[in-house]
Amino acid sequence: MKNTSAKRLWGDYLDRHLEYAFTGEPKVRPLGRDADQANRNLQLVLKGKKRSYSHALLGLQHRGETLPRIGDFTVLTDWEGQARCIVRTVAVRLKPFFSISSSYAKLEGEGDGSLEQWKKSHWEAFARELEPFGRVPRESMIVVCEVFEKVYEG
Repeated sequence: MKNTSAKRLWGDYLDRHLEYAFTGEPKVRPLGRDADQANRNLQLVLKGKKRSYSHALLGLQHRGETLPRIGDFTVLTDWEGQARCIVRTVAVRLKPFFSISSSYAKLEGEGDGSLEQWKKSHWEAFARELEPFGRVPRESMIVVCEVFEKVYEG
């Protein structure tokens, strides 16, 4: 782990939770594509309002990233890279875009929490994400629905 603040936060967590001492190194990342979105999402996580994150399966595949797994830890940073909290993945579901439910949209904690707002904002985000790969979002595309819990705040 290169990020010093993330290393320190992870160490503080492990000091209190020795049962995870042999867990692999967590991912370290902001939760968004730009400073405004990442810092806004981080505040929602810190307040307990945001408890999920959605990935386009095609985007993960094209970038060579692995699917999130239950039990994965992630150190969330602000846009500047300052570690602020640790989340742990508690559920992962692969669903076609058209089958996303209003209860899942509410877990994302963004905007007004409606399914309509979730679909609009995620369609736009997935379009930007897939464009460099010559792909476009479709109603049938697979969305990786990752649900997490905040386990530690620094």
